Amino acid sequence: MITLPRLTARLAVVASFAALLGAACSPDSNAPSSTGPSNAALLANRQRGGGGGGGAGGSFAVLGQGAVSCSGGSILGDVGTFQATPPGAITLVGCVVTGSTHIGDAAAIAAFNGFLTQYAALAPLTGDCDLAHTLLSTIPASVTLPPGVYCTGAALTASTVTLTLDAGGNANATWLFKIGTPGPTGTGALTGTDFSVVLANGAQACNVTWWVSQAVTMTRAAFQGNILAGAAISMSAGTLNGNAWAGAKADAAGVRVGDVTFTEGTTVVGCATSGNGSGDEDNDNDHDRGHKGHHHDKDKDHDKDKDHDKDKHHDKDKHHDGDKDRNHGDDDRDS
Repeated sequence: MITLPRLTARLAVVASFAALLGAACSPDSNAPSSTGPSNAALLANRQRGGGGGGGAGGSFAVLGQGAVSCSGGSILGDVGTFQATPPGAITLVGCVVTGSTHIGDAAAIAAFNGFLTQYAALAPLTGDCDLAHTLLSTIPASVTLPPGVYCTGAALTASTVTLTLDAGGNANATWLFKIGTPGPTGTGALTGTDFSVVLANGAQACNVTWWVSQAVTMTRAAFQGNILAGAAISMSAGTLNGNAWAGAKADAAGVRVGDVTFTEGTTVVGCATSGNGSGDEDNDNDHDRGHKGHHHDKDKDHDKDKDHDKDKHHDKDKHHDGDKDRNHGDDDRDS
């Protein structure tokens, strides 16, 4: 049985998500929105450093502004583009997609506008990171980071290195990496070659977010987390456990460009379908299903009882009718 507090919480979540979709699907939703953090919830999300991105893009594991292409790999989750055909396009060559594809349709537009909202909300601000949370432009050979918000004032490069994210036993721990500077003239790309991101002590990929001012380029990387890129995303011969969303940043003229390209068998497991969340909803559903099953069993027992009662009454009626017939026969004989 769903308690009143749990039902109220669920209704609040549904209402918030409906409001987001309603704003994204407004009459002028064919043009990407450019709003920044407009409410307390977004500002609180910035301060927490969280926001894996699963909600803003719904079920989209891969989302591009213009085009998405994948060769010889696989994508677990939906794939979409903001632009309709042409120039929007999804090209799959020997690439298995377990979700659905959306080229400039209402679902993709709503998801992309949600992505823009989240991208603006998480953009770097002065004072976001102290010295201890400011990264060098090149990651050392091996480094371990606890949960938190981390910034770079410029691009970030990682070559033949391992980055370990240690949750310290907290499955809800979050990491937010802010790479580069915001705004139309902001710079900062993320580049990795033989770059491995390792999750330790309960860390979960869907709780890791990479905000990138410009493009993301990965080669033979084992990458963890949701990528929110201002420009294009390119991955070759690697893995991504998270979502890849590209093209959020507009230039001075308001133009956005951001394709997503996977080559040489890159495997993507989107956060909406990876099962890396807390699983509370699934547990609740199982709990509800269990209760429903329990009620169903009781209903079956109740039905059996009713049938049993009917049979007893039916038998009594038959006996009663038989007694009446016998008594009536005796009366006839007496007369």
